[in-house]
Amino acid sequence: MRALLIEDDEGVCQFLIKGFKEEGWEVEVAKDGKTGLDLATEGTFHVIVLDLLLPGMNGIEVLKGIREEGIKTPVVILTALDEKTQIVQGLDSGADDYLVKPFYFTELMARIRAILRRGEPVGRSVLQVADLRLDPVRRKVERGGRPIDLTPKEFSLLEYFMRNPGRVLTRVMILEHVFDYHFDSMTNLVDVHVYRLRNKVDRGFSRQLIRTVKGVGYVLEE
Repeated sequence: MRALLIEDDEGVCQFLIKGFKEEGWEVEVAKDGKTGLDLATEGTFHVIVLDLLLPGMNGIEVLKGIREEGIKTPVVILTALDEKTQIVQGLDSGADDYLVKPFYFTELMARIRAILRRGEPVGRSVLQVADLRLDPVRRKVERGGRPIDLTPKEFSLLEYFMRNPGRVLTRVMILEHVFDYHFDSMTNLVDVHVYRLRNKVDRGFSRQLIRTVKGVGYVLEE
């Protein structure tokens, strides 16, 4: 299970990370609204925990951006704002629940479990570029109707490409979004994984979808 935490308070972040990990969850964190929206649209999560008072883009703007992208991942607002009008605005903007700080982690998890029992779909629907299809919920990939078996990292890499069709992705961008490397490294990690992914996605097909942009990075396009 994966949770996206969009929260700028370091103390709250560490408290939530510890709690989620003790429950067996993986957690990704964004400290500002723009980064949170980017992660929400690029990754697959089972729940998003969202503060409203964020630097730059506020939580309501982030929430509206998530829903406008067609992402149905459950969102729980976790904030100090407790006015009824704010609660109504949050729920009307697409939140599945609203919890006011201070809070009990056990209550937060109970609310998340209740939401997940409703069977809400996670993330977007199936992604498709040409005859290549990726289902982020069932973790399945096929091309021309033929199943393709990918490792977890290859799947994440392909998903990142397919959420950005026609966009040139630099090696640094891929390192940060897929491998969580937040520095400019000379590693050939990206090139090795793209090479392996190409062998599985493009080999045997007349149309090559993953293309090298010399000196820059890679792009997936029809």
